[in-house]
Amino acid sequence: MKTLKLLFATLVIGISISSCSVIIDDYDEPYYETLEDVVTSYDLWYIDYNKTSGNGDVPFLSKAFTISFINGKIFANNNLVGIGTAGNGYGIQIGYYNTFEGYLEIDHNLDGYYDFDVIQISNDRIKLKDNYNNVTYYLEGYQKYNFDYDQIFYDNIEYFLQEYNAWEKTFTSQVGALNEFDNENFLSFTPENLTTFYSSQDEIGTNIANLYWDYVGDYTVANVQGYDNLKILTLDYDSWGNEEFELTVINDSEISLYHIDSGTTYEFKGKGYIQYLKTSSAKGSVRNDGRKRTKVNRETKVRRNLK
Repeated sequence: MKTLKLLFATLVIGISISSCSVIIDDYDEPYYETLEDVVTSYDLWYIDYNKTSGNGDVPFLSKAFTISFINGKIFANNNLVGIGTAGNGYGIQIGYYNTFEGYLEIDHNLDGYYDFDVIQISNDRIKLKDNYNNVTYYLEGYQKYNFDYDQIFYDNIEYFLQEYNAWEKTFTSQVGALNEFDNENFLSFTPENLTTFYSSQDEIGTNIANLYWDYVGDYTVANVQGYDNLKILTLDYDSWGNEEFELTVINDSEISLYHIDSGTTYEFKGKGYIQYLKTSSAKGSVRNDGRKRTKVNRETKVRRNLK
């Protein structure tokens, strides 16, 4: 029955005016709204990348956490650092869009033109389907006042860790047993993949351009049962085994690592902020490649008894 409904919807689109082009993809009778009204009905569309289907890719959507449609302009939050304040919460302008022909056409500043079918799943959820590239993105709509800017850090923690060239240790608690990690003063998490980290024992205060990375290894991030604002970070040091931490976000430039075995708390501050897709005149590190979101399947752990 649903297949027939969608086919009927397609036929109606073919004979209707172009502004009536949004299919309601559920088990009720289909109806139509103005496409412009649909894409502008929410301030922010969060891209739920883990629901992405198809084997294709649209680079600017794989990079973004949110997109917004405002008066023919499209904005994106490509970084977690500064989200909620950058561009008044909308992020940076990445191009232009129109809905005149009954589909969503986007002219991206660097990636060029893309056309999407817009399928409305519910009042606050839509799909953007790129038939040419065989990929569909799932978007959730939010107004700025009810968007949880803090939670997005934990939902995408791997990408947050990548947004600085290095993390410098700024605090070590007096409480806690001596352990090997006391000697590690810098960490780096790179977009090579989602499992690579570097560490350095260089003196605190060393310029990040002069750091010598003593070690490169793998890391994992796990959810914690019953906690939305806590992750377990495990760093794999071959020489002395795994180091396991409770990871919390202090703000968009500082993190806290509680070393579970020793009971020591460390704080690290991000150094060398990397902004994705900004004009070449921007200060600091700027990248348009080297990072895209991938599907993340995290293990969920029970919180261990703390010392």
